[in-house]
Amino acid sequence: MFDFPVGDNGPGMNAYRSTSLFQPHRTRQAIRDAHAKKIQPLMGIYLAVSSIPVARLVAPLGFDTVWIDWEHSSCNVETMTTMVHEIMFMSEGRTIPFVRIPGHDHASIGYALDAGASIIAPQVDTVEQARHIISAAKFGSKNKGTRSAPPFRLIPNLTDLPHDIEKSLHENLNDQAAIMIQVETIEGINNLDAILTACPEIDAVWLGTLDCRISMNLPANFGAGNEPEWVQAQAKYIETMKKHDKPKAGFALGPPQAVTAMGEGKSFLIVAADAVAIIGLTRDLATARDLFPARGAKDQYGEL
Repeated sequence: MFDFPVGDNGPGMNAYRSTSLFQPHRTRQAIRDAHAKKIQPLMGIYLAVSSIPVARLVAPLGFDTVWIDWEHSSCNVETMTTMVHEIMFMSEGRTIPFVRIPGHDHASIGYALDAGASIIAPQVDTVEQARHIISAAKFGSKNKGTRSAPPFRLIPNLTDLPHDIEKSLHENLNDQAAIMIQVETIEGINNLDAILTACPEIDAVWLGTLDCRISMNLPANFGAGNEPEWVQAQAKYIETMKKHDKPKAGFALGPPQAVTAMGEGKSFLIVAADAVAIIGLTRDLATARDLFPARGAKDQYGEL
């Protein structure tokens, strides 16, 4: 029998559930609480593989969040939606699905939010891009929102009951799903102060170190380096985030020392990845090859 280490994961993000799993979690509040150190950082797994069975397998493992990468692991809307539902329902509300949308288009933002996920918007470089994302994600003109209300995504008097009865359903939904942006160029870093000033609705910012280094014509180096311009760029990101008191997000992978260093000061962490785990299977193969070395052309009976 396999002996899988199972910890006491507790209720996870169940404390931030809404009145129905058909609605998004109160993810904005969860991120704020992590930023205020009322709870641990949200700890998630990155799914590089767009697969419904993988989402179903990961759902009960106890992660706070699951990152569905709709940007780089292409799939249709139905697959993305079903992965969100598998994570929500098969985790029994303990895990929050996030979808990295494949751009800034209005339809993709609506699809992910209608499914019940929170969203991650990649490659945000300008105030105009950020305003468009917020508009597409929010209901109501007071938020400059242009999101279309799905008429049958929630069932009247059954799955549409608001968490906060003092507000309308759509005001509640605005308050529940989180919007994380990724800054992945030096232009985005330089404009981040203006972006967060113009769009306070942004809940967290992920510095995409890999893309940012490539955009700066630096070696990718898995997003790490100590070139003066890179050190200066990272410092500007940190300074801007501190100025606006916004939660930071990022990877925290590897051995404990690396996880501690990468996760320092962040409120949203990706601590595991399906692709990393799959690549790690090569260690099992190497071990097996060592256990069964070649013994020449003859088998144990001395025959070819």
